[in-house]
Amino acid sequence: MANTYNYRHLYYFWVVAKEGSMSKAAERLDMAIQTISAQVHELEKSLGYMLFKPAGRGIALTESGFAALEIADQIFSIGERLPEAVRDAAKSPKTKITVGVSDGLPKFVTRQMLEPILKHKDVQLIAHEGEFDDLLADLALHRLDIVLADRPAPNNKNLNVYSEELTKTVIAWYAPKQLSKKTKGKFPECLNDLPVLLPTAHSTVRPLIDQWLKKHDIIPNIVGEFEDSALLKTFAASGLGVFPAGKLIEKDLKDTYGIELLGSCDDIYEYFYAIRSEKKIQHPLVQAIIKQKN
Repeated sequence: MANTYNYRHLYYFWVVAKEGSMSKAAERLDMAIQTISAQVHELEKSLGYMLFKPAGRGIALTESGFAALEIADQIFSIGERLPEAVRDAAKSPKTKITVGVSDGLPKFVTRQMLEPILKHKDVQLIAHEGEFDDLLADLALHRLDIVLADRPAPNNKNLNVYSEELTKTVIAWYAPKQLSKKTKGKFPECLNDLPVLLPTAHSTVRPLIDQWLKKHDIIPNIVGEFEDSALLKTFAASGLGVFPAGKLIEKDLKDTYGIELLGSCDDIYEYFYAIRSEKKIQHPLVQAIIKQKN
């Protein structure tokens, strides 16, 4: 159903709520108090709820008013950035893309997922790493153009976002050279005799790894658990333990860290997603990322 309220009325309400009174809002907007009051009344009429209530000699927000203010804050805080965004775009010929990267995503995989846009000329990439839920909130508020993650967005009718599986990789086990030389027996039985590093339960793949270990009767000697995959690889390279990771990064592990493959878990996959807020993709760089979908 189309909105029946007027955004100008919403703006007047927002100013009154911020200033705390009709008189101060009228002074800020250089308008008559009666005009401001009438505009706010029109908004209340269109919404069907009172937004202000008498409080002593002044007014205060109702519960409905607080709910309206929360939404208005989001709308007009974004609107206040419009002049700056237009000015910056006019000064620079570059196409800007703001990407949210889930903190559970391997850095090498992130680089591969962004490869299509890095081939474009005059691209300005802005990358923010953070918690998955926080990134989805920023995406819904259009503070981000796209989110890269190791999981799809949850089904939520209030969260209008769309997930695309870009790629997947089978999970394998890796060891630094000093530990691979000490390996006894065949894979995966040899894992019983080696110190093990694992991602924390924060990772979507951790439950699958736990199930796989149980299936193969392996009781791991867990010496470390890490949320950050780069930190896990750094400690593994120092010889602390063996660890699971996607075969997608096998070459990077060998070239960068001198880490060797022990064996593959052919029945476990790690999936990687691009999440966007637009059903019809308008941003050319977001289109380029999505088009690489396997």
